[in-house]
Amino acid sequence: MNVWRLVLQEIAHRKVNFAMGLLSVAVAVASFVGATTLLQADRIRTDEILSERKQQVEQAVAEKQQEVKQAGKQLEDAMRKITKGLGFNLLILPQDQDLNELHAGGTLSKTMPAEYVDRLANSNIMTINHLLPMVTQKFHWKEMDQTIHLVGTRGEVPLAHRDLKKPLQDQVPPGSMVVGFQIHTKNSLRKDQKVTLQGREFTVKELKPQQGNRDDVTAWINLAEAQDLLGRQNLVNGILALECNCATQDRVAEIREDVAAILPGTQVIESGPPALARAEARNKAKQTAEESLAREKAAGAAAIDSDTTNRTRLTEQREQVAAVLVPLVIIGCAVWIGFLALMNVRQRTSEVGILRAIGLRSVQIMTIFLGKAVLIGLIGAVVGYAAGFGFGVAAGELAPAEDAWSRLFAPGLLVLAVLMAPLLSAVASWIPAVLAAREDPAVILQAE
Repeated sequence: MNVWRLVLQEIAHRKVNFAMGLLSVAVAVASFVGATTLLQADRIRTDEILSERKQQVEQAVAEKQQEVKQAGKQLEDAMRKITKGLGFNLLILPQDQDLNELHAGGTLSKTMPAEYVDRLANSNIMTINHLLPMVTQKFHWKEMDQTIHLVGTRGEVPLAHRDLKKPLQDQVPPGSMVVGFQIHTKNSLRKDQKVTLQGREFTVKELKPQQGNRDDVTAWINLAEAQDLLGRQNLVNGILALECNCATQDRVAEIREDVAAILPGTQVIESGPPALARAEARNKAKQTAEESLAREKAAGAAAIDSDTTNRTRLTEQREQVAAVLVPLVIIGCAVWIGFLALMNVRQRTSEVGILRAIGLRSVQIMTIFLGKAVLIGLIGAVVGYAAGFGFGVAAGELAPAEDAWSRLFAPGLLVLAVLMAPLLSAVASWIPAVLAAREDPAVILQAE
């Protein structure tokens, strides 16, 4: 007699018992597969959320960085233009020049070679810009009967290793003169008017507006002409310069060290507040931009940390629930399967006695009951996996939904369900099957 045929006949005869056993296995498998799939979906979603957040933060930081860079450049350019108007803030003088003479009388009597400016321009110095050699002397302009400061200057000397910059002061062409406010107002001078200085004729090229300082009583002419007029050929009294925006503790000391290495026997003085204002304004602009960017980065990092903490806490909570709930469901289903199997054995006592009487061995009786259990486990595994996997995909909130199936499908989980469900069902039915196999047919039939 075919044992598996008897199993199928038993299933067909007792459909309710089979359906209840199948439901138990399906619930057990569905709870395990559903929880596992949902946790996997949660991990994927967590990675997606954190990745999106990171991209958002990186994009925001990049935009802020570009914004800060642009704003910083605009601000620095604006500050450069504003502070540039303050004029030269460094003066390179001969070492033996008495500064009391400069500060008290506004004159310079000591000289140094004019080629010093070319030597400085051809060096690799990085701490200064805009070199302007000049000679100066305070004397009486007899033709105008006025005491003035005469300054001879040429065009700015560009640094060989730097890009050409717009000069702070335009060159005075030979035969031309730029006159300060007090000079041209007192003498009613006009632009392009011819004037005589020490017997030499000059054309008024520019009339300076009122400055409120020594420039109001200063006249500027070409350097070579001033050197010749003052008897200082190939000599200069000093070199005007503009310091760079060096973010160091002592900018002037650094500049002095650089200049001394190139031009020994010289000294460097700084005009003070204007220079400090320039450096502080530019450094403040840079510091503000950097602080703004740092705050943006810190806020982004805090947002990512917060999202990571929240998602990790949520995942841990779900794992803890699953760790308790899933085993309870599986154990409950196993107990229920065993109870159904025991009921089935009790209901089939007479049938077991007949089968034993016609020659079926105990092993064959056990095979009938365990075979039914294995069949219930296989079918229940497939049904339970489909239900649990579908629930995990639906509840996992992955987008797009079509792609979620392939992303969450785990062949190993399906194999595990197909192997473990029949085993669980067989183990739960083992004791009832053993009891059925040990029944004495004579006792059963006599009772009947």
